[in-house]
Parts: sequence; structure tokens; C-alpha cells
Amino acid sequence: MTTLLYDGSFDGLFTAVFEVFEYRYKDVEIISRERFHQENIFAEIHEVITQNDKSERVLNKLEKNIGNQGIHELLKVYLSEDPEAEQLILSAVKQSIKYPDENILQNYTDEAILKISKICKSVSRERHRMTAFVRFEKMQDDVFFAKIDPDFNVLPLIRKHFKDRYQDQKWMIYDLRRNYGLLYNLETCDFFYPDEKIDLNKYEQKFHDQEKNYQTLWQRYFTKTNIVERKNLKLHLQHVPKRYWKYLTEKW
Repeated sequence: MTTLLYDGSFDGLFTAVFEVFEYRYKDVEIISRERFHQENIFAEIHEVITQNDKSERVLNKLEKNIGNQGIHELLKVYLSEDPEAEQLILSAVKQSIKYPDENILQNYTDEAILKISKICKSVSRERHRMTAFVRFEKMQDDVFFAKIDPDFNVLPLIRKHFKDRYQDQKWMIYDLRRNYGLLYNLETCDFFYPDEKIDLNKYEQKFHDQEKNYQTLWQRYFTKTNIVERKNLKLHLQHVPKRYWKYLTEKW
């Protein structure tokens, strides 16, 4: 068994995939350095240095074989943080090269492809929920701040949605679990990586004076419009699972 260790990045992963073919590895696994714990003392370790040219060569080949949509599906697998993500992506690349004229991502008789399909559906569902349930809070510097804690690393997948929808105001979306976020300053929309996790016990002190008034009004509106006799908790939980309630002002 040869273990390829990479830096955890998307380009790093596809550099590793390139080197699987470059060095003709057969019995191989790809794993990020962060998650690596050597259990087999006899395993050969191959350190992967991220090289954009190698990554691009794999992605260009994939674009020809499975198209941009296919690459987007593999990106979802990568962002799922599934323990098998690297091996599933490697399997898909191998099949796309072996069967270049087939739509390999629809070959659900293959166990790896079937799992890729299931992961993509779960990630897509989480992406949709993040676009629906994110709530912004106005801060003293007039930046609108939102915190999220998604099951999957969907921040890159919701970037375009929020950039297109909120072009006239500055905003930040911060992933609590992964300690990074998106910042839109009316010109650019970039990822940011704070040195330390944002202290949520202190951030409310930076609310704009209007923010608590907004929240009180919204909670009052929600209470007034909530018809108890027509309450259907089962249906409500189906559309808005409890784990998303922390994003909703009306649930506080």
C-alpha cells in the first residue's frame, strides 16, 4: 500500500491524483496530512507537493470526459468531508479515463459512483438550506454578519448566490465549525481565515443600534402570525429541521 499525503486543498488532491498515474501506483490511498494517522508501519509514504499545472492537467482531462457539471459533482464530494472522498474521486477519475465516451457518473451499478451520487444529493440539500435559512445581523460598522454551522463545507457553493443577491450591502458569512468565512465589500467577494475563532459571546456587543429592534419586531410578527390551531410540527420539522432553528431569529 502506498499512501499519498496531500495538503487538503482541491488542487493538492488533484495533484495527488495526477501522481497516482505518473508513478503508476496500483494499491494506493490518498489522504490529507491533517487526517493521517499511520497504522500500517509497512506502508510507503509519498509526500505530495501541490502543483497547479498537474492539477490543471487532470481537470482539463475530466472536463473533456465528464464536463464542467461532472467536475462540479466531484467538488461536492470533496466539500462533503466524507472520509472516503479522496478514494471516490480517484475512482471516478480512473473510470472517466477508462470509459471516456460514457457518462460514468450515471453508472449507478458501480458502488463508488452510487455513493458519489448520494453524497452529492446530501451536499446539494445542505447548500439549499443554507441559502434559505441564513439570517444576517447588522453590525456597528454597517456590515451584515451571518453565522452558519453546516454539516458539509458548503460555503464555496453558496458564494455566488449571496454575491448575486446582496450586491448593494457589505456582508460576512462565517462558518463556525470550520473557522473561515466569506466577506463581500461591494467590490470583491473573498474568503477570509481568522487566526482565532470569532468570540460569539462578544459579537452581540457590536450589533448596530437598530439590530435588536429589528429582531424584536420580527419575533413579534412571527408570534402574531403563528396560528396555533393550524400548527403542524411534523410538517414544520420536515421543511425546517431543528438543527437549522439556531439561524432563525423567530426561533430565539
